[in-house]
Amino acid sequence: FDTMTEMQMPEWITSDGLVPYPDALAFMEARVAAISAGTADEAIWLLEHPPLYTAGTSARREDLTDPDRFPVFEAGRGGQYTYHGPGQRVVYVMLDLNKRGRDVRAFVAALEAWIIDALAAFNVTGELRDGRVGVWVERKGAGWSREDKIAAIGVKLRRWVSFHGISLNVEPDLSHFSGIVPCGQTEHGVTS
Repeated sequence: FDTMTEMQMPEWITSDGLVPYPDALAFMEARVAAISAGTADEAIWLLEHPPLYTAGTSARREDLTDPDRFPVFEAGRGGQYTYHGPGQRVVYVMLDLNKRGRDVRAFVAALEAWIIDALAAFNVTGELRDGRVGVWVERKGAGWSREDKIAAIGVKLRRWVSFHGISLNVEPDLSHFSGIVPCGQTEHGVTS
């Protein structure tokens, strides 16, 4: 008897246009509270934001190298500084882990696998790296090779209901990442 097959599918929400970050935070806060109370279904929200930086709970002030470039928001999620902006698909995942298993590592691993599978559908090989959160791609050229981050993960749990989630660089302006040390990684770059 597999209870996962009997679970109701989350509501999928897709927003057109750029969603202001404070509006997204307010929506997630309200939805997570309603999921916890049993008055709303789980949700997966796909959107894009105007250019901005978010600071996770592990963000170090010195990693914000250009604080006046874009608005900076305290995100309350795990991780360090991230950039969000046009051309980057943000996926906010509001799931009840009370029903899906109270295992944060398994949850993050499932998000990573989801990204890798989505990238594979576009013939992009996403990979994991020991000691680094997120999904990475190996890039090669004539006489050079490097690993760059293509997707970041930062989640928060409240009463075992998740929020925040994933950002996947589809086609953002990569120069916008120069105002931060993305996810605290100085030896690796970002790509789309």
